[in-house]
Amino acid sequence: MYTLLDADGRAYPSPTPGRYGGHRRGRIYGCLDCPSALRALARGAYRNHRVFFADEATAVSAGYRPCAVCLPDRYAAWKAVQCNKSQ
Repeated sequence: MYTLLDADGRAYPSPTPGRYGGHRRGRIYGCLDCPSALRALARGAYRNHRVFFADEATAVSAGYRPCAVCLPDRYAAWKAVQCNKSQ
């Protein structure tokens, strides 16, 4: 059984693994094979804050932003929206 987060950020059990991983404190989500996340996991500092999502829409709804390393196009779109909000 896997533990995923729903759109409200609440954990729930799932028989299938999540398609995206994230960092709870950084509010970042990305691909499970993201090189940046894998480096952080190898250092051991990331594992306690690791979360999983069934899909990207759920991660966004839960308030997470895309990773700039493994999802650069989505990160650029997210960043453009953030810049427009601040102007």
